[in-house]
Amino acid sequence: MSNPDIIIVGSGMGGASVAAALAQTGRNILVLERGERIEPSASDRDAEAIFTRGEFRPHEEWLDGNGKSFNPGNYYYVGGNSKFYGAVLIRYRKEDFSPIRHIGGQTPGWPIDYEDMEPYYCEAEELYSVRGELGGDPSEPHHSREYNYAPVPHEQSVAELARRLSLVGMHPSALPLGVNLNRWLARAKTPWDAYPNTGDGKLDAESAGLAKALEYPNVKLKTNSQVTRLFSDEHGRISSLVLANGEMLKADTFVLAAGAVQTAALLLGSANDRNPNGLANGSDQVGRNFMNHNCSAVMALHPLRLNPSVYQKTLMLNDFYLSGGPNGEPLGNVQMLGKISGTILKSASGLPGFLCNWIARRSLDIYAMSEDLPHPESRVTLRNGQIVLDWKRSNWDAHLALVRRLKSILRKAGYPIVLSRPFDRSTPSHQCGTARMGNDASTSVVDTFCRSHDHPNLFITDASVLPTSAAVNPALTIAALALRAAKHIRQTDLAKPQ
Repeated sequence: MSNPDIIIVGSGMGGASVAAALAQTGRNILVLERGERIEPSASDRDAEAIFTRGEFRPHEEWLDGNGKSFNPGNYYYVGGNSKFYGAVLIRYRKEDFSPIRHIGGQTPGWPIDYEDMEPYYCEAEELYSVRGELGGDPSEPHHSREYNYAPVPHEQSVAELARRLSLVGMHPSALPLGVNLNRWLARAKTPWDAYPNTGDGKLDAESAGLAKALEYPNVKLKTNSQVTRLFSDEHGRISSLVLANGEMLKADTFVLAAGAVQTAALLLGSANDRNPNGLANGSDQVGRNFMNHNCSAVMALHPLRLNPSVYQKTLMLNDFYLSGGPNGEPLGNVQMLGKISGTILKSASGLPGFLCNWIARRSLDIYAMSEDLPHPESRVTLRNGQIVLDWKRSNWDAHLALVRRLKSILRKAGYPIVLSRPFDRSTPSHQCGTARMGNDASTSVVDTFCRSHDHPNLFITDASVLPTSAAVNPALTIAALALRAAKHIRQTDLAKPQ
């Protein structure tokens, strides 16, 4: 496509959702993806290949805040990180859009309300064929309509966990998921959590959003196309971009959806005489307020009970989402992990293989997640072109409290052995916040429709615009924000005569 009207940088949840929503406008849309499609292979359901050998991880190094090099866990494929996601498509809670007092500080709230987002959550749930059930979650926000599909069924061990949690006063509920269970299991009997999707078993950015967009002949996907720089003109509009191979592309409208770290890096690396601190950075907020959920893996087991589950990831617990701290502060979300095998446990722990296999055959594997709060010095910068990710972890005491409460409850529920381990800094746990949304151009990067304050034809529709991380998976919120931005683009930029 030589003369696109719209260029979308990135094919993850934000980019794919915008493409799907704008496809029917008839405008020429070019989606640029730095990676290629993941093709089916023996490795895509092989825990050894994925978790031990890291065959799908990127061949690049970032620096942490101390200047130490590390290999990030971000993925560069068509569909972005959603190719490996746990397919959890849950709404932010209504309270997440308001300022909240946490153990570690206070969140700033959003410039929009849950009610502004609710119609787009519905659209996103339809686009990604979300399976779910209303009524069981005490933190559940208002839904104007039911889910179109019933929840993914619990396996026997998970159903027993739900029963036991209920007996000790908890309120377990169905985890909203973008998974076609029969299609996923038809290829191989494995979990989907952290396994790459090479078919249509998971409803991810490629198999759902992008697939819908590419049904239209005016939408094209260009792979192996890493954007290295954006250019602006004397009027403040983005005029063009350049790829790693030197190819220059122009468009009327640009949508940046490369992910919270890469979006910030691209904007910072596109500095020019008129924008010496980087594009879209008149506020000096690009790269700042980086957030990454505080997470731990928790394994609960009884030595005399086996857990034959295959996928496991169907249950959540939000009893401590809005309260539970010493003064009523929120603690976070609890949900199942995909079933951890002995191979996965050995790669993460270094324990002897026989012990890992013994534990994994019995364990129920759980994910505890707490909110990370925005901090201006938690940020992405560049050092001689290399990404520096200086994550200032916050609200950690709340996470420790959540894990303590969870372990106590699991023991009361009949699981005498409960192990836990926090996720390390190289594991992306929902990176967000580096180009925050706001009404004030002096303190934010984009407006409430994800349009850059500085460049009127630039939109950002990935997790970088999130003002807060909340304590649930952000994929559905990213998709909903992207659909909202796309409607705004249709009603404004595309409503003008060509």
